Amino acid sequence: MTRIPFPFAILAICPVCLWIGCLPEVQYPDEPQIEFTSFEMQGDGSRELVISFTDGDGDVGLSQADTIPPFCPTCEFHQNLHCDYEEWQGEMWVPINLNPDAGQIPFYYRVPVAEPTGQNPALNGTIRVDMNSWYLSSPFDSLRFRITLYDRSLNVSNAVYTPTILKP
Repeated sequence: MTRIPFPFAILAICPVCLWIGCLPEVQYPDEPQIEFTSFEMQGDGSRELVISFTDGDGDVGLSQADTIPPFCPTCEFHQNLHCDYEEWQGEMWVPINLNPDAGQIPFYYRVPVAEPTGQNPALNGTIRVDMNSWYLSSPFDSLRFRITLYDRSLNVSNAVYTPTILKP
């Protein structure tokens, strides 16, 4: 077995470290960007929604302490992941507006804070949401979700859609 003398090993490692240290920082827009990944059926009949995201200023997610406007429980942005329900009715997709005051619970979720690592605030990651209920009773058999994500600066992401889903 050939041993490399210590000074030569250091000389070989230094250029690699310098090269890694010179890599450009990842840059993303300040507005979150999302991409649909999957909407998989689970064994208990629920569905798991998976989306990936990027955010340039690193302010995705809400903490338990985010309870004053615009994040208070009665505010529009209390939940920062909106999955708007749509049904295929005849020849077009129709958004179904759900009214919490009438006992209808929108498909909105509160994504926790994602902390950037290092000095670059840019984030990328995956969001997984367990949807115990995921469809409404109606005479129509096809649905989809229009998904958007809001960051703490209230920047809204692009909208993505699930594929068409048949109700059970």
